[in-house]
Amino acid sequence: MSITKKSEPGFAVCLKNEGYAASLERHKIYRVLPDPEAEKDGDIRIIDESSEDYLYPKDWFVLITLPEAVQASLLRTA
Repeated sequence: MSITKKSEPGFAVCLKNEGYAASLERHKIYRVLPDPEAEKDGDIRIIDESSEDYLYPKDWFVLITLPEAVQASLLRTA
């Protein structure tokens, strides 16, 4: 019997936003939602400036690890 780890949201910093300046701000931290199917295609699911989740090219972002207190604060403001 295998135990499946629950996927939790992560965070990433936006490096590129060509054509999506209204949806993404460069150098801003965004919440990442797990989406294994999108990752297979080289995409990442981000909650953008519209407060909705959309797919963007994964190479536009760098995944980051934040201290627990910072994560909690960002999740409360989302």
